[in-house]
Amino acid sequence: MNTSEGSLGDRIAELRSRRNMTQEKLAAAAGLSVDLIRKLEQGRRRTARLASINAMARALDTEPSYLVGQPTTFEAGASDGVPPSVLALRQAVSPVADLLDGDTDLDDPPSILELQASLLSTEAIRRDGRMGEIGALLPQLIRDARMAAHAYTGSDAAAANSVLAVAYQVAATTLTALGKEDAAFTALERSLLAIRLCDDPNLETMAASTLSWVFTKQGRLADAEHVAVTRAHQIEPGFRSSPEDLALWGVLLLRAATAAVRQEKHDTVTDLLRLAKGAAESMGRDLLVYATPFGPTNAGIAKVNFLVEMEKSDEALRSARDIPGIGGLPPTWRARFHVDRALAYNDLGKDRAAEGALLLAEKDAPEWMRYHSTSRRLVEELRGRASRKDAVLGLADRLGLVG
Repeated sequence: MNTSEGSLGDRIAELRSRRNMTQEKLAAAAGLSVDLIRKLEQGRRRTARLASINAMARALDTEPSYLVGQPTTFEAGASDGVPPSVLALRQAVSPVADLLDGDTDLDDPPSILELQASLLSTEAIRRDGRMGEIGALLPQLIRDARMAAHAYTGSDAAAANSVLAVAYQVAATTLTALGKEDAAFTALERSLLAIRLCDDPNLETMAASTLSWVFTKQGRLADAEHVAVTRAHQIEPGFRSSPEDLALWGVLLLRAATAAVRQEKHDTVTDLLRLAKGAAESMGRDLLVYATPFGPTNAGIAKVNFLVEMEKSDEALRSARDIPGIGGLPPTWRARFHVDRALAYNDLGKDRAAEGALLLAEKDAPEWMRYHSTSRRLVEELRGRASRKDAVLGLADRLGLVG
């Protein structure tokens, strides 16, 4: 898989030099310590909080995904002989026929039941973090849903547009995971067009959630928070709201809190998390809404994530011990939880515990970890301090880390 050359520190030093900035000027522009910049550039540190990475990205006028060395393409692999392809996904999201006012949808479209079954299968694969399969299957799903949306009328057309809207949102998250945030934004625009013609009113809320996440990955943190909070106000539930309504609202609150914590707006994070926790307690159970879990468990792991970002590692680990139902979460959510635990252990200088948490994350979602830049950076840092017998060396090899 392709990543930007060099380490986080190498990329910071390169951009800083191109901007004619000293380490002191970068630190002042980002609101960070010179010591952090120096340690990253010297390779004495391989990781930094996401809030710090976003601050450096703003000061250097680049995307956070570039600084962290986000993987930029799929690994080799295939589903039914079809290799995953960023180009094929781009062509499905932005077909040339749309620009030329043409229509290449000449084949017989699949039935609505076939489309819905394909979407469910794709969402299950995505929850498992099997990125290669997503890259292989998603372009055809988008093309099939487009054909059906053009060919059918009435309720069938609305149902086809619902599938198409979700497929575009999956494309947006996939492209963002590969550092293609601008292409992801295009996919979201396409999703919103399909939503206007679909039969599912909740898809607009999920589009807002996805857009908030894309903006967060772009480093547009204020925009990410604004999108999520605005939509949350629009759908704010009442006393008689269904568990699904509470879950949709809770997902938006956590999206807003994710953007807020990376802006170091800790009071805002606390307020949003309190509201999300209240919604989760009202639900009383975890619920999967459009492949995204929400409930007491997910609110709990979100708290751990925010505490890690706020450099409250001891409290994060204490909170992690009290979360029920971790095993019921999708594999990628479990893996992210273990990575957060590993980050907390690393911050406290507990390398063996951090290694153990990372191995649990790999067990849950091995392919996802290869695309997850935070995991890769943390493994690099632990490898730099490891002895020849430590298991993190094998994990580094399996993640394809060089050096």
